[in-house]
Amino acid sequence: MAAVPNTAALPAPAPIQQLHHYAYRARDAEETRHFYEDILGLPLYHIIQSDYVPSTGEYCPYTHFFFRLQDGSFIAFFDLGDDQACEPSPNTPKWVNHISFRVDSVQALEDMKARLQAHGVDVLGVTDHHIFHSIYFFDPNGIRLELTAQLADEFQMLQESRTAHARLHEWTARKEQWRKDRAAGKGDAPLKPPRNDRPEFAKNG
Repeated sequence: MAAVPNTAALPAPAPIQQLHHYAYRARDAEETRHFYEDILGLPLYHIIQSDYVPSTGEYCPYTHFFFRLQDGSFIAFFDLGDDQACEPSPNTPKWVNHISFRVDSVQALEDMKARLQAHGVDVLGVTDHHIFHSIYFFDPNGIRLELTAQLADEFQMLQESRTAHARLHEWTARKEQWRKDRAAGKGDAPLKPPRNDRPEFAKNG
């Protein structure tokens, strides 16, 4: 186990202002540009091209291209020139890994659903998450995307934040016990959370 650093001697965490960009592998740059710029409306804003990866120095020719969101952040992609898309994780359900973008209203969400469907994109939802509504769909690279209209105001979200640590601590304690039980051969069923925030989807209790 790594030694615990003397945090008193460390600088305070720098304020992280916003997401700068999230990057993913793209099968084809133009196919991806059409989807994000022409359908979703995110302008192509910046391109980096090189034969070598700056962070590692390895040889891997690429085109790295960025689409800008309204807040100045980006979603970005790498076309490695081989017509290969990033394969999904074999041990993770397709609905787990996704990117969510916020729109201003439920009406905007409905409008985007209609726009996507008109372009032949399969859309799931509108889904009611209580504090927000969402639609779900996949981009040409197999990335699951979500568009979200926030319903809860800042006060409600502040109230939610006051219980987040306690709820996570409870989950962690239960998971530690689950690991011990599994190691002792007392069962291998997945750990269930102590509280079901979506009881309307529960089946047979």
